[in-house]
Amino acid sequence: GPIIIVIGLSLATTAANDAMMKGTKYNLTYFGVAIFTLVMTLIFQMCFKGFTSLVSIMLGIVCGYALSCVLGIVDFSGVVKAAWFSMPALDVPGISYHFKWYPAAILTMAPIAFVTMTEHMGHIMVLNSLTKRNFFKNPGLHRTMMGDGLSTIIAGFIGGPPTTSYGENIGVLAMTKVHSVWVLAGAAVFAIVFSFVGKVAAVIESIPMPVIGGISFLLFGTIASNGLKILVDDKIDFGEKRNMLIASVILVIGIGGAYLQLGSFQLTSVALCTIFGMLMNWILPKQAASEKALEAEKKEKEQKYFN
Repeated sequence: GPIIIVIGLSLATTAANDAMMKGTKYNLTYFGVAIFTLVMTLIFQMCFKGFTSLVSIMLGIVCGYALSCVLGIVDFSGVVKAAWFSMPALDVPGISYHFKWYPAAILTMAPIAFVTMTEHMGHIMVLNSLTKRNFFKNPGLHRTMMGDGLSTIIAGFIGGPPTTSYGENIGVLAMTKVHSVWVLAGAAVFAIVFSFVGKVAAVIESIPMPVIGGISFLLFGTIASNGLKILVDDKIDFGEKRNMLIASVILVIGIGGAYLQLGSFQLTSVALCTIFGMLMNWILPKQAASEKALEAEKKEKEQKYFN
């Protein structure tokens, strides 16, 4: 639960900066657009039903984009220059580049996979909570992690960015309540088709950051709220020292942004708090010594009373 809260709240600064900042300066117009986008999304989500409610995020983005156009903060130059049909920038092994052996690069990059793995596990935890299923068992964490890794390898071969599970997408699942694999696969097909339509890609790239920030307030917050929901549903007793200590350390390390730096390798706050949480869960006794003493004293008093 606390790790999922951290995953959501660790992105809060990103959402806030997208909503408020134009470059390095605070911009009131940007913040107004972000709040308008958020409010419209909430209205579509709460005041409508059926299909309109399901696509509330998209409608919120459209409203925010429209206001941005009116205020003149949308840059259409990329849309004008883009061709209707264009091939995505792909690299072809053996033609665009040739394989070379770089041990230093491998040693620098490979440990980062550990960070991705811990975040992947956190995201699967959120999905377990959202869908009321256990993906750790079926299809199994080893299979979901293998899919994550293989997709990144394939993307790297053809010049794409690393592909991993993203909190934003999980936030969309939480908001829409649509968890169908077929719907997600359909969205993937549309994304591939649109990548060949230059104008569509350019329009998406022209969406101002405050619009994204306004939506992110909701999406990232939804992830954190699901962490709280896990704690409530499982009736976690924070009167027990063990639970309080584990949650406290995870939350402060994760949200505080503490990280471990060893040369060029960095263990991010999310990964670090996950490791600390796991270690504390394994090492800390079920009961603190003071709690055992109080319990023993209580039993002794009860025994004397009954005697």
